[in-house]
Amino acid sequence: MSHDANLILFHAPMTRSIRARWAMEEMGLDYRLERVAFDRGNVGGDEYRKIHPLQKIPALKDGDTVILESVAILEYLINRYGPTPLRVDPSESGYPRYLEWLHYAEGSLGMPVNLLLAHTTLLPEAQRNEGIARWAKKEVEKHLQLIATRGLEGRDWLAADRFTAADISVGYLLYLLKIIRQLKDAPPAIQAYWERLTALESWQKASAE
Repeated sequence: MSHDANLILFHAPMTRSIRARWAMEEMGLDYRLERVAFDRGNVGGDEYRKIHPLQKIPALKDGDTVILESVAILEYLINRYGPTPLRVDPSESGYPRYLEWLHYAEGSLGMPVNLLLAHTTLLPEAQRNEGIARWAKKEVEKHLQLIATRGLEGRDWLAADRFTAADISVGYLLYLLKIIRQLKDAPPAIQAYWERLTALESWQKASAE
């Protein structure tokens, strides 16, 4: 049994658990997928609440350790189970860019994407706010422009001239935008980047049901 066989990922399709699964597939780690029933209002039931008190996905269990938050799980995996090209070392010149984009997805892009998702798709129609949806769409467009220029101009990947955890972090939110048909008007650099991401075998496995 390999040293990483104790890894259990609590997963549901289309959720942020894809980030962790993507990294583990890319790293070739041995892990078990624990599928969580995504019942609105009671995700995973009482048993999953013992793992994640807020019943959010994902959670990662490594032996007796439980880690929540998808980007934190990414960092845990690449630091605990490396070395891996997904991790950019502080000694590398691409480290500042890597760190910025790794946290940019949830720290900056996440809010307008979540609002756009909620007010176009997730909330019951009676609770959706068209004004919020319009505002969120404009904000998302600004962020995509920033990724296209600051992030991808003259580059295939966001940092260190290779596919890293920063691409996994940002790539998942592009996936959410794709699901709600908000990626079709993205800048050409984003469209090409999305094609590169989704061509990866690790992505295809991570995003499978």
